[in-house]
Amino acid sequence: MRDAGRIAAAIEVLEAVVNRHAPVKTALREWAKAHRFAGSGDRAWISGLVLDGLRRRAGAGFLFGEDTPRAMALGGLKLAWGWDAAAVDAAFEGDEHAPTALSEAERAGFERTLDDAPLHVRADIPDWLEDSFQRAFGDAAAEEGAGMAARAPVDLRVNRIKTDPDKALAAVTAKLKAEPNALLTGAIRLPDTDPRAKAPPADAIPAYGKGWVEVQDLGSQLAALAAAPASGLQVLDYCAGAGGKTLALASLMENSGQIYAWDYDWRRLRAIWPRLKRAGARNVQVRDGKRDEALGDLKTKCDVVFCDAPCSGSGTWRRRPDSKWRLRAEALKRRMAEQDDVLAKASAYVKPGGRLIYVTCSVLPEENEDRVAAFLEGGAPFEPRPVLDAIKASDHLTDAGEAALKTCEGRFGAVQLTPHRAGTDGFYVCVLEKV
Repeated sequence: MRDAGRIAAAIEVLEAVVNRHAPVKTALREWAKAHRFAGSGDRAWISGLVLDGLRRRAGAGFLFGEDTPRAMALGGLKLAWGWDAAAVDAAFEGDEHAPTALSEAERAGFERTLDDAPLHVRADIPDWLEDSFQRAFGDAAAEEGAGMAARAPVDLRVNRIKTDPDKALAAVTAKLKAEPNALLTGAIRLPDTDPRAKAPPADAIPAYGKGWVEVQDLGSQLAALAAAPASGLQVLDYCAGAGGKTLALASLMENSGQIYAWDYDWRRLRAIWPRLKRAGARNVQVRDGKRDEALGDLKTKCDVVFCDAPCSGSGTWRRRPDSKWRLRAEALKRRMAEQDDVLAKASAYVKPGGRLIYVTCSVLPEENEDRVAAFLEGGAPFEPRPVLDAIKASDHLTDAGEAALKTCEGRFGAVQLTPHRAGTDGFYVCVLEKV
């Protein structure tokens, strides 16, 4: 396919996402089924433009004066790929599969900038979240939002149960372009790729199949370190999901102690079994079923209770940009109620002197410090402890990592990780100790 046909295809996929409310992966898959002549390179190019168009949706609407799939595709080309009107003209010229030629209004859009745009446009967030972002980030709100509208690198976590960081890095670099992460020992980063190219096949290399590395964002790795897991501890992963942080905790504990993995939705736990086997994690006990039946014997018995609470997912907008535009105020309120419920119920399993780790993949204060404040003000017998101290105790944080995390510290000694501050997804981490 030539570029004009690829742009037309991206507009078609965006039509399905925006106007028919199809998830991005579904829309891309359905397009590929209907256009089997498109090769893997074509599909990667189209996918890249679709995702970048969604990441820059607010900016595209401002530049081109309309919130349409075509405007999103043009916005992705200008704001993320650096194209100008001449580049678009050149791509369209003489191609029967090209979209209609640029209008004069669209040409003017390519000449505009976002300098005089409202905050929510410069941050590329829904307008109703502007106040929340200002409260969270102050004068840096636009930069923080722009960071979450960029592409995300791929991070790998070294599984210390099976190997060491140097050996893992050598195995990964034998197959892929990779480098040690500057913030954390035992973390490997695959640098950003060309948005028109296929993503690095991190889960197809031998090191992954052997269980030496696991795909996990650096922010998620840091959140696991905040639990300060040590040998012999009893740890409950209360919202274990597919088990990413369970595996990280097992690696940090070097297969000692006991980790109990549970989730309110037992179907999410299905993915944990093959991952545990590949990682060689033997200190994990998966518990499914209703909470009281599955966890009744653990009340006031756990050294650490780790809660990766259900949330808006705003911290993952780089990877799931369509979810940014699907979020509604009513859904956020429901999540806040769920987070209050998780904190109240999970805290029952912490023993005196033990720690409750509250984590969300969100950057919204309504889901983060507000929930901790409500929990503590409600009389919960817990006191906040500095997250940075807990992470430093692991000895995995580099000097650069410590400096980066200091810029993320906030109320209650919690940290708010973001792409702009730490090069991670957006994660909130708070450590609470039972008194």
